[in-house]
Amino acid sequence: MTAPPGGSGPPPTPGSSAAALDPPASGTLPRGVHAGYALGSLATGAFGTVPGLLLLPYLTDTLGVAAGVAALLVLLPKAWDVLVNPVAGRISDRTRSRWGARRPYLLFAGLALAVLFGAIFAAPFGAGPASGAYVAVAFLATATAFAFFQVPYVAMPAELTSDYAERTRMMTWRIAVLALAILVAGAVAPLVRDAAGGGVPGHRWMGVFVAALIALGAVGAFLGTRSAPQGAVGESEPSLRAQLTVAARNRPFRALLLCFVVQSAGVATILAGVQYFADHVLRDSATGPTVLFACFVGPALVVMPLWSRVGARVGKLAALVAASLILSAGGLALVAAPVLPAVVVYLLVAMLGVGYAGQQVFALAMLPDCIAYDTARTGRRQAGVFTGVWTAGETFGLALGPGIYGLVLALTGYVSSSTGTAATQSDTARLGVLLGFTVLPALLIGLATLLLRPYDLTPTRLATPTPATVDHAVVAGAKAAGNHGKGAITP
Repeated sequence: MTAPPGGSGPPPTPGSSAAALDPPASGTLPRGVHAGYALGSLATGAFGTVPGLLLLPYLTDTLGVAAGVAALLVLLPKAWDVLVNPVAGRISDRTRSRWGARRPYLLFAGLALAVLFGAIFAAPFGAGPASGAYVAVAFLATATAFAFFQVPYVAMPAELTSDYAERTRMMTWRIAVLALAILVAGAVAPLVRDAAGGGVPGHRWMGVFVAALIALGAVGAFLGTRSAPQGAVGESEPSLRAQLTVAARNRPFRALLLCFVVQSAGVATILAGVQYFADHVLRDSATGPTVLFACFVGPALVVMPLWSRVGARVGKLAALVAASLILSAGGLALVAAPVLPAVVVYLLVAMLGVGYAGQQVFALAMLPDCIAYDTARTGRRQAGVFTGVWTAGETFGLALGPGIYGLVLALTGYVSSSTGTAATQSDTARLGVLLGFTVLPALLIGLATLLLRPYDLTPTRLATPTPATVDHAVVAGAKAAGNHGKGAITP
């Protein structure tokens, strides 16, 4: 058993916040729970956006780190989450506290995340190699705190409701707040940096601003979900290896995860290229990044109800594919940006935003369905491990995007700077900036939809489980492992 934050003790008793093994079967959750849970996306949106948007340019154009080295410094700390996220999921699955299994992490890991994020941009050594190493260490610590916030946070919807449509409504609220967080963090953070004088001092104040946003989201989610149903510490597989094996046997989950990881890498490549695209294609380093972000995220706030209706009409899978193709088509069209009027470029970026909103809503609404399917298949509830694997993949994809973009810059001869202002680039380097922002992510996002072919979960299949649904090999193997103290699963 783990020693959880927020208290330890005997298993929860009936009537306690963590006693119910199953979430409410049907009906809508209170609006306050929707809004409270969604507030956590202020934290996930800020951390998912700002490093992808500003960290690579901060390293190359403020600290003077070479583009190839900067790409590795951005990639490796977040790739660490591939290892730590499943562990965070298993720990939260087994946590006992008076606040439930997940909520303690929203508060304590969320506040740690805020403090550590501000430390990333503190730059105690000024510019140079020492500062690059400092950023890598601080980013590693921040990514670890983020794992212990994000995994329990993403696990909660599977335990708040078992209603197929209610999960989509929850994700509509969450993605609306996520879009707002991306807009505020992505559009305002550069303004804060520039208003504080740019360079190292400007980035320090920007770090403080985003840290405050993360803290607001973490505390808001913790308080807003205090009346929500909480998952219990239920029976789970006897080892992390056994749990990961069960997750790997879940074919719909595997297909959805692979698609989402590749698409996250594509989206992160777009985010990493915003500043470079504004500097070297739009030639507007002052207002370009903010306007691009407003055009990317603003439409998401408007079209969210529309995507919800589309999902109800055609199903989550078809809606996810449609949204992904819209996102991909917008990226391909943007390759003509150097010869297009600025207004047309911004309209195409808005098209990206429409696709991005739907892609996020339906992928995240399908994840709890995969977890519910696993419960029917194995008879065990282990949402934490599934979301640990999911967020590990998502975090890796988000880290891979800037790494890919940095590699493109290195291959096309991008020249770094330590002045806080981008250096003049060659035609080849500007071409790399353009292709890395448009064609490359468009191909990643569009082609990833082919990975969804094995996904076959429907409302009928989830609502009417039969004995044939249960994976008896998994259940029998898990029981044998539990009886004999072994972590392996009998095939």
